[in-house]
Amino acid sequence: MTSRALILGCAGQTLSAEEAAFFRAVRPWGFILFKRNIGTPDAVRALTGALREAAGRADAPILIDQEGGRVQRMGPPHWPAYPAGRRFGRLNGSAAAMARLGARLMAHDLAAVGINVDCAPVLDVPVEGSHDIIGDRAYATSPASVAEIGRAVAEGLMAGGVLPVMKHIPGHGRAACDSHHGLPVVDASRDSLAAQDFQPFRALADLPLAMSAHVVFTALDPDRPATQSPTVVREIIRGAIGFDGLLMTDDLSMHALTGPFRARAEAAFAAGIDVALHCNGDRAEMEAVAEGAPVLAGPALRRAEAALARLAPAGEAFDVGEARARFEAGLTAAA
Repeated sequence: MTSRALILGCAGQTLSAEEAAFFRAVRPWGFILFKRNIGTPDAVRALTGALREAAGRADAPILIDQEGGRVQRMGPPHWPAYPAGRRFGRLNGSAAAMARLGARLMAHDLAAVGINVDCAPVLDVPVEGSHDIIGDRAYATSPASVAEIGRAVAEGLMAGGVLPVMKHIPGHGRAACDSHHGLPVVDASRDSLAAQDFQPFRALADLPLAMSAHVVFTALDPDRPATQSPTVVREIIRGAIGFDGLLMTDDLSMHALTGPFRARAEAAFAAGIDVALHCNGDRAEMEAVAEGAPVLAGPALRRAEAALARLAPAGEAFDVGEARARFEAGLTAAA
């Protein structure tokens, strides 16, 4: 069955008959969950099953933003609270090992309820004076450290049967405003961007999935955010960075973007994006985005299939109780 180049959200903790009918008609490639969708583990497991049934595909990817810290959709009382990314960057000598272990534990939590894609690692490199929308979500302030810890997070997720999504390519770390509420404009030179912002993404360009940044880079394309810029997508993300995995938009409902939702999607696909992401579950908005989204085909389909081909059940021996105790002990000792 062909899928449309879409990842969509739903309204609540159960799937309504109307939502299921809409998803059956639209055939999105995947879905994304937020806190509004999270109940008990059994409820989440039932929801992921219902979403896949509606999509008509047992392998339909189901995404979540589970970074730790401020961005953790599944948390207490049913799941542990995980630290923000910056906590790992402050662990001298054990940063990568602890980040991998934390990601492996997250993967265990996610896979147990049917979630198989995590929108992490965050590979943005913040600079002094930038908005705190990234802030402590960033692992460090040096590209090399961000890349090292980001690689560890990606490996931990994949070891637990969950695909990573690196974000926000080609870099959100210099943004002076929150792209949920406005459009960030970055005036750094192309050389500066290449030396800092692009570096972690280039180092992890072999990963299967990436999410674009709703940021205007005036040195690259002064008129369009990266998500909708052919120059940024083709020359920078595919060219200079060398990423050939599946490229999805950040959420099209964010206020960094303007205009009708169909036009938002069409501009992203015209730029070379593979899959459109819409998160808030608003039916009218989703219908408009779907009107602007093509069937998944050609290079986008190849990239989607290649990403899912890297999705495998956890293949390493893993004692979750021992691992969680070791993780907590490592954080406590570092503190």
